[in-house]
Amino acid sequence: MRLARRQQTAEARGGFTMVEVLLTLMIMGMILVSMTRILSAARTSRDTIHNIQETQLAGPAIMDRIERDLRGLVTFSRSRRELLRVVDRVISGMDGDSLDFVTSNDGLIFFPEGDIFLRADMNEVGYRLRANPVDNDFLEIYRRESFGVDDEPLDGGTFTFLHDRVKGFSILVFTEDGPDAEDVEDWGLDAEEEDPDLQGLPARLELELTLELSPRIMREQLPVARVDMREVTYRRVIRLPDSIRFAAGSVPMLAIPGTVGSSDAGAASPGSTTTATAGGVGGAGGDAGKTIQGEIRDAPGGGKAD
Repeated sequence: MRLARRQQTAEARGGFTMVEVLLTLMIMGMILVSMTRILSAARTSRDTIHNIQETQLAGPAIMDRIERDLRGLVTFSRSRRELLRVVDRVISGMDGDSLDFVTSNDGLIFFPEGDIFLRADMNEVGYRLRANPVDNDFLEIYRRESFGVDDEPLDGGTFTFLHDRVKGFSILVFTEDGPDAEDVEDWGLDAEEEDPDLQGLPARLELELTLELSPRIMREQLPVARVDMREVTYRRVIRLPDSIRFAAGSVPMLAIPGTVGSSDAGAASPGSTTTATAGGVGGAGGDAGKTIQGEIRDAPGGGKAD
């Protein structure tokens, strides 16, 4: 009899009570909730860092690239109407202006030449936008580059993708510097009625690029903070020095040093010698460039001087 009671007592003590089971489930639930919160915080931190990097790297990198190309803008031995082209465009209701010119900066793209790949020291460069084929609320911006310089320096070439969430790219052109100067919409080869005053190089350019951050957190269907859904606008003012800007009918030509008397240096009359400060051959590098001894000659119609 005692043996049977001992067996029943052992069997009763071999399982868990309902209270023990509920307590265990509660503890496991708390652990799972804590782990979920930790993982959610880690994902949020990762996406926030991603957005900060996009803010600090994507927009400024594009603007820096445009400015570096413009600082190497080529003017010598080139027609004024093909020095710089700015076209005012509207794509899908957003500003999508284009910019084309020739720069003396080394190319970023290697082009095949037989068994080797080459990179030119002087290239045709442009910046173009198109509608985003995936999302109609955005535009895509591309950098155009053509190896060397051909008969159509403002067209053709290879396009490199830069960004796909552009809300607008606006270029303002000013013929004069100063706060009261008025901007023009188009400049260069496509200017209205081929106005000579809208050709050559302007006094300054004002670029404005608007990007919208692409929060990765949104793709995971998690709450998105308002700070992560903002548009960021980057502005850049680029002034072109007077040393590379020439009047209509003048084509800057490089001369061999010593062939022209130095007594007339700095004069603007035909046949005089001027000193041009440039970032390269005819570059727009400002005071940081080196000094080049050149000869300015007036040629009717922008043709080659005698």
